[in-house]
Amino acid sequence: MRACSFLPAATKMIYDMGLQDLLYGVTSECPAVAADKLVVVRCMLEDYKYSSMEVDRIFSASKASGKSLYYVEEELLELIAPDVIFTQDVCEVCQIDTACSASAIARLPKQPELIALTPDSLEDVFSNAVTVARALGREDAAHQHVRPLRARIDSVTDQLRNHHASQRSVMIFEWMDPVYNCGHWIPHQVVCAGGLDMLANPGGDSMVTDWGKILNYDPEVIVIAPCGYDLPRTRDELSILWQKKGWAGLRAVRNKEVYMAGFDLFTQPSPGTLTDGIELLAALFHPEIFTVPAHLELKYQMAIQNQTMHV
Repeated sequence: MRACSFLPAATKMIYDMGLQDLLYGVTSECPAVAADKLVVVRCMLEDYKYSSMEVDRIFSASKASGKSLYYVEEELLELIAPDVIFTQDVCEVCQIDTACSASAIARLPKQPELIALTPDSLEDVFSNAVTVARALGREDAAHQHVRPLRARIDSVTDQLRNHHASQRSVMIFEWMDPVYNCGHWIPHQVVCAGGLDMLANPGGDSMVTDWGKILNYDPEVIVIAPCGYDLPRTRDELSILWQKKGWAGLRAVRNKEVYMAGFDLFTQPSPGTLTDGIELLAALFHPEIFTVPAHLELKYQMAIQNQTMHV
């Protein structure tokens, strides 16, 4: 069995389940753990550093024109001759989609099976792990992997229940310029962690969110986790938010409950990363009950320290 992963989440699942010996090709955006694999999918923007606004404009224009910014290294793919390729249809902005993948493999002498992972919910993400492992002939590996993860999530919800914890009003920023709310499985993560994001879009796409709605909502906690951004890159653009009218008056800002977090804990939908995200959110929402797990201490920072606020 020879597999290629056209999306980072599938790559992460494969490694987490110990099936990496079956993986031969990945994308340029896959986790660093896969650095020894051949890169068969690249993004045309990977060598450039654009601002949030520029990225949004470029990808919006690409989507409107029907042209993908991702391309497949077909010669490498032919060399690998994979039996199966994992792709996705959740977001054509974040990764290459199934249509582009199908077009690329149509010219291959050997036609692999193309499996699209299309999770809308947290439960779908866990089901995807089973789908991936089954396609690789190792469904047992998925069940062994997800069982302790489900137990960790249950532990969080049990502790919230035992402490009669109130649900915090929160907002997860999936992008900063323009501001996007969170969608798909992320609102489910928020609920598991003892919060509620009233501006989210559970099971659907994240969307540009009017700043006036955010001011009216006035959440208790804000978590900024732009898709694809690590903490240093997020920090570089925080001034975009500081300069917005009314920012300093938000409850989360006044109470110093604004955080940056690694995008992979939310917008990289593998069971392991999303479980980590739930545990981090629980500690941020309810520090009187939870502490940040040691392995996640470098995955978040307060986002208001040493910053000048503007009303």
